[in-house]
Amino acid sequence: MAQLLEQPSALLEGLNPQQREAVLHRGNALLIVAGAGSGKTRVLTHRIASLLESREAWPSQILAITFTNKAAGEMRERVRQLVGQNADGMWISTFHSACVRILRREAELFGYAKGFTIYDSGDSRALLKRIIKELEADVLGFGVANTAAKISKLKNELVDVESYARQANLADPQEATFLEIFRQYTRTLSAANAFDFDDLIAQTVYLFRAFPHVAELYQRRFRHILVDEYQDTNHAQYALIRELTRPPAGLPPAALTVVGDSDQSIYAFRGADIRNIVEFEHDFPDAKVVLLEQNYRSTQTILDAANAVIANNFDRKPKNLFTVDGEGAKIVGFTGYSAHDEAQFVADEIETLHEQGMEYREIAVFYRTNAQTRALEEILVRSAVPYRVLGGTKFYERAEIKDALAYLIAVANPADTLAVRRILNTPKRGIGPATEAQLAAHAEKNHLTFREALRGARELGLGPKVSGAITALSDLLDEATALTAPPAEGMAPVPVFEILATLLKGSGYVDALRASRDPQDEARVENIEELLAVTKDFQRDNPDGTLVDFLTDVSLVAAADELDDSTGSVSLMTLHTAKGLEFRAVFLTGIEEDLLPHRMSANEPGGPAEERRLFYVGITRARERLHLSLAMTRTTFGDTSVSAPSRFLAEIPGHLIEWRQAPGMAGPGARVAGSLAWSGGTGDKAASTKPKTEWANRVTGKVRDNGDLQLAVGDRVRHDDFGEGRVVAVTGVEAKRIAEVQFDTAGRKRLLIKVAPITKL
Repeated sequence: MAQLLEQPSALLEGLNPQQREAVLHRGNALLIVAGAGSGKTRVLTHRIASLLESREAWPSQILAITFTNKAAGEMRERVRQLVGQNADGMWISTFHSACVRILRREAELFGYAKGFTIYDSGDSRALLKRIIKELEADVLGFGVANTAAKISKLKNELVDVESYARQANLADPQEATFLEIFRQYTRTLSAANAFDFDDLIAQTVYLFRAFPHVAELYQRRFRHILVDEYQDTNHAQYALIRELTRPPAGLPPAALTVVGDSDQSIYAFRGADIRNIVEFEHDFPDAKVVLLEQNYRSTQTILDAANAVIANNFDRKPKNLFTVDGEGAKIVGFTGYSAHDEAQFVADEIETLHEQGMEYREIAVFYRTNAQTRALEEILVRSAVPYRVLGGTKFYERAEIKDALAYLIAVANPADTLAVRRILNTPKRGIGPATEAQLAAHAEKNHLTFREALRGARELGLGPKVSGAITALSDLLDEATALTAPPAEGMAPVPVFEILATLLKGSGYVDALRASRDPQDEARVENIEELLAVTKDFQRDNPDGTLVDFLTDVSLVAAADELDDSTGSVSLMTLHTAKGLEFRAVFLTGIEEDLLPHRMSANEPGGPAEERRLFYVGITRARERLHLSLAMTRTTFGDTSVSAPSRFLAEIPGHLIEWRQAPGMAGPGARVAGSLAWSGGTGDKAASTKPKTEWANRVTGKVRDNGDLQLAVGDRVRHDDFGEGRVVAVTGVEAKRIAEVQFDTAGRKRLLIKVAPITKL
């Protein structure tokens, strides 16, 4: 029977009433809905300590589950500090660690030795690569990454080979082939006495279901089960908890405490099922629910913005975060003309905060996709702001960027063997290590560079297919090299964009990524497109710049990656990586339709709601200062397109934000532009009900619209900031027409004709 334990204790000092209730409640099931920054880790550790101090449980009867080893270590140490060595004997670990301990003890029951091997993702992919090759499944579009992802998803849904076989349409060659890959993969793992990472949880569930007497051992042992971040559990993890909380003979079920927040469920793409927490009270009808709404992290202004945004999601338990620590500074909003304007604003504001005494390590910049980092990194480097990229790789360190740059380096410096060897089989050309070694030996024997050795491939007896692939690569590099020849007098060099585009097209590199079924390869294509945009920016700013000049610029940016100082570095990360972190100042960038919400999610069932939760998570990482920024235009694959402000911005009360804009842009909040009219999006009822005119008036002010202003090469124009200049090029159509103008004093600029503050003379 549920009750509230009445027990005076030093453990309760400093807890607010709701935290105290969560620590002292006793019953079969407890759901602690812990809002961002509400002290959930403190509540969990104090609840464990309370159980031990009151002697309601032995340490060995407690199982506490976290999602990371770091969180488990911190929880274990906090409990130890509260109750001393009495904490020894508890299981405080991740799901996977707990399952390994169980499987080590019980695996012999279903044919595995206790010393089984655990395959990491690299091992699993190597095995799948071999199987796919043996079955020649690549001709049907099976790649290692997409196959591994599908197998992982099935295992997390507790679908094994035989279950899949029963539901698969074996008349479909794709499904029949996948089944055979899955079957061989499973069979090979078993023969090797090995589990992959997903097996650890799934096989433990199967163990409990197949051997009820084993399940009962653990049901009797663990009388108190506590699960952190419950909103991030997948089906297999949910099933494991249900197995452990089944009542053993003669005993009530274990007491289950889960902590989570449906408003922070952002990992659906990893298999997390928000229904696990939303439907908790259905699964456990006698569950007690405690809401932790007092926030110990952010100012009330930041919390008001977060509350207003997340209130637009339905099917959530209402809660209202509050703090007793004051209103704090207003949120700063900024709209720039381009991504570089936005990045410059971020860099300038960081420097201002730093000059006011805030350390760089207390500041973070968030973005929705990794492709957004390029402009940020370039401006931060130029501004000498130290930074680090968390949860990802810096733009110029990403494999696809290094591949593309290796092609350029192989053209600019034919003696660079490392660059040529990197691209030899990238994308796949059927050139293996043995062939590479043969080419290297030929080069060494004949005193040739590795690239020169490619030209003699047909003389090495490598076979027509391989020698043809090598010769084609050599010819492509020679073709691109011809583009770098010194131009005739008075002519500009061939643009780096054209050289890179020639290499990417001729090599089939981007085509191979686009043909891939690996969802991550879409992001890699976006990064390549961003690099192409970099080359266009370079040529715009350096009309006479050569390929060598470009590579020098890039190498300087890359070398500055090591920049640091005694106060640390600004942290750059995706919004997904930001979960669980906090900073004194946060910059949320790219708050635009198609970025946040992302275009891939906007029309998916539940997609806009999850994207809104992602925005909410970003907002609630900020302690003192929050900045929201967007750009009127973004350049992708060399094409400048108009951006629309995110529907989520309209959900923040106007009085909470102080809007700014880039130089030369009029109106509060920066002319978010005539053709940037509020879109409202699709598939999101809450957003679509917002009055569009209210948003336009409140955030953007009166918008400039040049109508169908016609400009032609040779026309003279006047710009509000850049003065007078001459049009040298006009590209695009209708609302996306771009004018390149050579200004008399400000140099060459690209302007969106529709909204730029220009007048034709």
